[in-house]
Amino acid sequence: MTDNTTGSAKHDTFPFAYHITVRCYGTKLHGNEQGSVHYKDNKYDTPILPPTPLLEKYQEEILDQPPYEMEADRRLVVLNTVKEVCQYRGWGLLAAHVRLNHWHAVIRAQCNPEKILHDLKAYASRNLTKAGFDGKDRKRWARHGSTQYKWHKEDAAEAIHYVVREQGDPMEWYENDGWEDEESAP
Repeated sequence: MTDNTTGSAKHDTFPFAYHITVRCYGTKLHGNEQGSVHYKDNKYDTPILPPTPLLEKYQEEILDQPPYEMEADRRLVVLNTVKEVCQYRGWGLLAAHVRLNHWHAVIRAQCNPEKILHDLKAYASRNLTKAGFDGKDRKRWARHGSTQYKWHKEDAAEAIHYVVREQGDPMEWYENDGWEDEESAP
């Protein structure tokens, strides 16, 4: 068995879907007012660390590149990449929303979510470089990302609602309108 959000699968079944979130490099630092989780304790239901201005300032000082943000053209490259990678890998993309400093995807796949996270980040970086946005050495993404397990269809529906409708003004987004009719995994 695994925990509900970040653990590695230790079973023979996969959840209905994964909710993947990727932060842009340098845009949410440990110690900030939103709180964070220490990477060594990044497990389901881990308490959020309280804001620590000195830690946030230190995190800011050790950045070796400016924080990465995406205007509309970059966001469109990332959204199209997520769609293409999901189609190529045979993963079911239920929803995606690319924002100024992070992006979400709700995906059905019978594989470890770490592979999904790795592939999406790698191909998005490659395509942004190919499109002429920054060089290949530009850091675009935070070190890891969030990989929440959505075990049931209802959990996936809540994640899709959050991704598409609760992110503020819509930016570059996608929603698979027919996903509820799909019973079997991709």
